[in-house]
Amino acid sequence: MTEAPILTDRTALARHRARARTLPDHGPAMFLHRLALTDVQERLTEVNRTFTAPAVVSGFPEIWRDLRPDARQAPDDERLDLVPGAHDLVVHAMGLHWANDPLGQLVQCRRALRPDGLFIAVLPGGRSLQELRTSLAEAEARVTGGLSPRVLPMAEIRDLGGLMQRAGFALPVADSLVQTVEYRDFAALMSDLRAAGETNALAGRLRRFTSRSVLAAAATVYAGTFVTAEGRLRATAELLFLTGWAPHDSQQKPLRPGSARSRLADALGVPEGRLSKDG
Repeated sequence: MTEAPILTDRTALARHRARARTLPDHGPAMFLHRLALTDVQERLTEVNRTFTAPAVVSGFPEIWRDLRPDARQAPDDERLDLVPGAHDLVVHAMGLHWANDPLGQLVQCRRALRPDGLFIAVLPGGRSLQELRTSLAEAEARVTGGLSPRVLPMAEIRDLGGLMQRAGFALPVADSLVQTVEYRDFAALMSDLRAAGETNALAGRLRRFTSRSVLAAAATVYAGTFVTAEGRLRATAELLFLTGWAPHDSQQKPLRPGSARSRLADALGVPEGRLSKDG
């Protein structure tokens, strides 16, 4: 059986995250994590449940510890440090987009849950950094005549919803939140990505620094295409939220086909007829 290709260089990702923590603008650059944290907190308040054994999977526990101070903190490694059946809540926080095996991550989280336990994941979605992706691709093609992997390909919401079902979650739901962020210039955007630990950690990336000519061309394309009326650069940030439950007999289940006890026509108060083959 052919093994799945390796997307992320985990060593490089760990190095980028460690460097980010040392940068003076690291705190402000983590605004998306804080936005995601606030949203997850609000979702938990809407669940009529008291969680006694929570766990959080994250590459930045110093931020996500605020979600539940009593939660077990597990790094977002390929093999999660979670005990099967030990938790009634698992939150996978802003790291699933770097996983080489996202389905495997979801399966591990589901196995870590007790029956009827809740799973929530939040991660950047496919529309995130679409402006940067376009600008870098056009600039590199213009300067070098080719393309190289530079921006992480992020998942679409419909794909992740399917993965939730494959992972065995009951009552899966996927939704998104889109934010537009503005920057004074291209350098400020790139600085934020470095300070957030989100720079290029793709396994297939070029093993050399990006030339100044490519970056300058990308800045020109960006400023000429994705600029606001006030002259600032806009960047799209999409957060995807996945929610599901570990299966339990008490949960709602779809009715078996043909088991309905009343007709739709009766409920609507209209006569029932046959469809003709001619439409």
